[in-house]
Amino acid sequence: MTDAHRTTSQQAIGALPPSEAVRKPPLPALSGLRTLLAVNVMFFHFSPPHPAFLSPMIGNAYVFVSFFFLISGFVLGYNYADRPKLSKRTFYLTRISRVYPVYLLVLALSIPFLKLERAAHTTAGFVAGLVLTPLALQGWSPTLATFWNTVGWTVPAEFLVYLVFPFLLLFFARHAHRIQTPARLLSAILLLWLIGMVPHVLYTIFNPDHLPEAATRFSYGFWLRALKYSPAAYFCTFAAGVLLARLHAVLPLSPMRRSLLALSGLTGLALFFAYLVGRVPYIVIHGSLLLPLFAMLLLGLTGPNPVAAIFSWTPLVRFGETTFALYLLHFNALLLIQYYKVPARLHVQRFDPWISYAAVMLLAFLVLHLYERPVRRLMLSRLNPRAR
Repeated sequence: MTDAHRTTSQQAIGALPPSEAVRKPPLPALSGLRTLLAVNVMFFHFSPPHPAFLSPMIGNAYVFVSFFFLISGFVLGYNYADRPKLSKRTFYLTRISRVYPVYLLVLALSIPFLKLERAAHTTAGFVAGLVLTPLALQGWSPTLATFWNTVGWTVPAEFLVYLVFPFLLLFFARHAHRIQTPARLLSAILLLWLIGMVPHVLYTIFNPDHLPEAATRFSYGFWLRALKYSPAAYFCTFAAGVLLARLHAVLPLSPMRRSLLALSGLTGLALFFAYLVGRVPYIVIHGSLLLPLFAMLLLGLTGPNPVAAIFSWTPLVRFGETTFALYLLHFNALLLIQYYKVPARLHVQRFDPWISYAAVMLLAFLVLHLYERPVRRLMLSRLNPRAR
């Protein structure tokens, strides 16, 4: 998800020396979109008082996690399209320096939760979680995917897509002659979407966990958790995002058409949450069912138009840089705030939960500026000055 949290081309310098790297125009509307998505995910885990008509969206905001992987693939494809033979070492260092320091910091802040993990697992499972989680490998174990920091399961998935991205970029470049037209690119994106949906549809048909009722977000099953948290489950969505960046490059769209695309995507999402979300199996929705609508919105926001201007509102764009830290921090931070009754002790409980949300968002902002960026610069200067 982290490249879904950083779209400016200044942050995407890769294999070429600084004098040769081509910086792409920034995509501010995507930064604003990321802010809204991250806040919705926070509301999904800790729902505030809200009008009833927002319940379908807030109660199913887990779908936006797959949207982050689509955006991540798009942003990387957008920034690196002209560098298919990028240096893997440089690329991997730039990705790790953006993800791993914050990931480890959140684990350190979440040490109090290890007591709960010890009670919930066998000794062998607990030890395995202690070993796998700091290495960002826990996502490969369905039973340990949410160990230590519940939302940290996305980091193993991010590392997987980063690992394969240079090879994926080279593969698409070598076969560009086969997918160079908008129609073929669109067909390839739809094919990836359908392939990614197959395991989720099969789960609904065969119910391998033998659940007595239809799966929900609260259901527990080995195979259900594998589909929800396995890094491999998000590969097709990410790859579709990379191809979507190619489609963006070859598809001439006027501002009016981009506006219509964005509005169509937003309208489709609104209608789905209003009328269909309760009628479609949960795990099918979880399997990037909404990818076509997300793709329409993404294409609509990647060029100047009135809708993109709304998402490019400066406060949204500014905060968009902090959304990776916010995503990793919010779950355990809000639990700790509740556990220690911080608002009550500070006599501001009447402003809760909004003051708790504000505190976590401020914490994410401080982590970005006082920790994430300095540590990233230090890592790059020591390990690979050219990447910096």
